[in-house]
Amino acid sequence: MKLRHRLIISASLPALLVATHPTAMAQNVTVAQRDAAQPEQKKTRKLQSAGRRAVPTAVTPKTSVEAKSPESIIVLGAGQARETQTISRTAIQEYTPGTSPFKALSKLPGVMFTSSDPLGSYEWSQQIIIRGFDQSRLGFTFDGVPLGNLAYGNDNGLSIGRALQTENNGPATLTQGAGAVGVAASNDLGGALQFTSIDPSDKFGADVSGTIGSASTWRTFARINSGLLKGGGKFYVSYDHQDANKWKGDGVQRQDQANAKYVQPLGDNLKLTVFGDWSKRAENDYQDLSLAQIKTYGYNLDNITGNYARAKQIAYAYQNGTAFPKGIENQDTVYYNAGGLREDAMGYGKLDFRVNNRLSGYVMGYGHTNTGEGVWVTPYTATPAQLGGSPLSTRTTEYDIHRAGFIGSLTYKIANHAIEGGFWFENNNFNQARRFYPLALDGSPSSTHWYRDNAFATQWQSAFNTKTYQVHLGDTWKITPKLKVNYGFKSLIVDNTARAMNGSYLGTPMPTAYPSGSLNATNGFLPQVGANYRFNHNHEIFVDYARNMAAFDSAQTSGPFSTTVAGFQALQGKLKPEMSNTEELGYRYHTKTFQATVTGYYVEFGNRLLAVTQGVGIQGNASVLSNVGGVISRGIDTAVNWQFAPNWSIFASYAFNNSFYEDDVMADGKVSAAIKGKNVVGMPRNLANVQLGYDDGQIWGNVLMQIQDRRYYTYTNDAYVPANDVFNLNLGYRFKSHNFWLRGLDTQINVSNLFNKRYVATVGSNGFINSDPSGTFQTLQAAAPRMVFFTIRKHFN
Repeated sequence: MKLRHRLIISASLPALLVATHPTAMAQNVTVAQRDAAQPEQKKTRKLQSAGRRAVPTAVTPKTSVEAKSPESIIVLGAGQARETQTISRTAIQEYTPGTSPFKALSKLPGVMFTSSDPLGSYEWSQQIIIRGFDQSRLGFTFDGVPLGNLAYGNDNGLSIGRALQTENNGPATLTQGAGAVGVAASNDLGGALQFTSIDPSDKFGADVSGTIGSASTWRTFARINSGLLKGGGKFYVSYDHQDANKWKGDGVQRQDQANAKYVQPLGDNLKLTVFGDWSKRAENDYQDLSLAQIKTYGYNLDNITGNYARAKQIAYAYQNGTAFPKGIENQDTVYYNAGGLREDAMGYGKLDFRVNNRLSGYVMGYGHTNTGEGVWVTPYTATPAQLGGSPLSTRTTEYDIHRAGFIGSLTYKIANHAIEGGFWFENNNFNQARRFYPLALDGSPSSTHWYRDNAFATQWQSAFNTKTYQVHLGDTWKITPKLKVNYGFKSLIVDNTARAMNGSYLGTPMPTAYPSGSLNATNGFLPQVGANYRFNHNHEIFVDYARNMAAFDSAQTSGPFSTTVAGFQALQGKLKPEMSNTEELGYRYHTKTFQATVTGYYVEFGNRLLAVTQGVGIQGNASVLSNVGGVISRGIDTAVNWQFAPNWSIFASYAFNNSFYEDDVMADGKVSAAIKGKNVVGMPRNLANVQLGYDDGQIWGNVLMQIQDRRYYTYTNDAYVPANDVFNLNLGYRFKSHNFWLRGLDTQINVSNLFNKRYVATVGSNGFINSDPSGTFQTLQAAAPRMVFFTIRKHFN
């Protein structure tokens, strides 16, 4: 029955993807511009009628919008000199509140996003790969503020889900090949994702919503808009609480978050924007699985949180060399508990200004602090007898980030040129430590608990400082009405220092095995050039080239400082920053009801630094790092967005990617891993999405089919997870009534994994290894089964 339903839906969808409700598809306007245009015009008229002039909306490129339109559109970058797409705020809002915006972006060509929870918010399993580059080599910003590399053990930023509530998301723009030269990212060898927040509303009002669903999920949200205040300012404040059980095993995933934003015109040509965010997140982990475990135990195998007695039996068996309990193969089959805790505070202040009709710009200052812990209850280190005597202990990886930065830009328009230049500076202090905390012999330990006192051992601890200096200059030259050329460059300097400190055991100092030292990544000329030629109103071609550099990571768990002192010394003199050269050639076609794009690309990725995990993840061993030379990526991205009938639309994307290693891994002059010509780990060769949508302004819905090809998790490609196809369903109803309680009311139902497909969502959750012939390496996350969520929203004004 499931198969028949799947075939019926597949057959009814042409091999082209769906965009929900494109009833007002603009030919030459991006989603962000379209969503912002009408509210901004209303605001301008309102301020002018009060005897004031609003700050011109063209002061700076839009980083936030006021979005009121009920439309959902994906715009395929008309007029741009590189492959780019923008997905609207409403398209993001159609997912269950609390869902990562990456889920909405995953339908775009060349984008693979996976997570083992239905909302995509579980950070241990979050994985985004674009054209063979994972998140550590992609650029991410929020309203222009850098988010860092979005790794789980992030040393220089935070995830978008901790920076911005989903209800406050504006449009998000993806550039698959290379972000603009002004993007504040020091690691964007691949593409860039730029998120935005909505602006406060001109009208006083309140928004409330509630969500309930599978796994005892519930979420509440409230936002108050001040409306226009005396003097033209306006603000909103919002708060949400989200709580859900894990879909398997015992544990919770919980988050509290608050956002606030204030916008104030200061005279005729100045505008001040201030934004603040606070979030506190606690999540119990899902068990990392191996292929062998899935075959033996199935996808529902999980940590045994709550069964402390069994966890102790497993630990005793391992430590004493005795038989394991029935159904347990070894000490790594299941663990007692694991989890992640994060608390963040982030904010920025931005001043937009216009000097005259030709010269405009902005300056911004931002700050971010983070405290975090990754927690694992481990059988590999017992609690000392004098501290409780449990055969288990709690192992933490502790994080503290304190970073601050400044960003600025000036744009000067003369004749057919728009010349733009700017700078970015950031100072980041990051502390990281691995510690062990005692557990009592009896009783059950807390499953989500902050550990900061009473450690009986510190395996390692290090303090890192990273200073980033970036300047850029570019020009957009409209040579003829049909031909536009973009060209420019950036200069990037990143200084990294590490100070490894001694560890300890029961108060006795222990020498560190990790390196101290300094690294520098510098390149004064990273050029970017592109051109767009429009044959007529419907047809255009584009071509671009970009060269980028990635700075070294400053962390004990990634990058050059994550290896041993000996390993670091072996890299000295050989270590070079990773580089990429990206070339694109593409074609776009667009009318009022139809958009299509096809892009071919070729990417050279040089000085690839390969990290090979040693042992199982819970042991936390130092990685072995090697410069393995180059990676080549080439492929094709295609997308179609078609309103084929009133209220009906279809969006389709397909991506082919061939990413492979150019060189073998060498050690002492010999091949230690034969990976030359092998596929890059984690990246499927084929990705396809098809979404059918309906929206008549009151009833809306869409069904999305996503297909992923096989994905390798070993560098030699001897182990992989098979291809999968997954369906998701979103349905909603907007009440149209003058009744106070029905006006501004809407409801929606979201069904993830509609046909209850069992498959592997994330590969590489514990890293990647050279080879896994027995299929025992635990680095896979099982996908959530079918789950259903119901949301009701109300707007009061």
